[in-house]
Amino acid sequence: MDELFTQIANLGFPIAVTAYLLVRIETKLNELTESIHDLTTAINKHD
Repeated sequence: MDELFTQIANLGFPIAVTAYLLVRIETKLNELTESIHDLTTAINKHD
């Protein structure tokens, strides 16, 4: 039983950190995509 708790502790933390970072990266990627779209629109209006 102790081995099970050790495995959960060893794997649970990296999984939690990875999930947190993926959520943060997704948010940043969405913002970047929106900025690129806005830039494309501004360039097209300028021409």
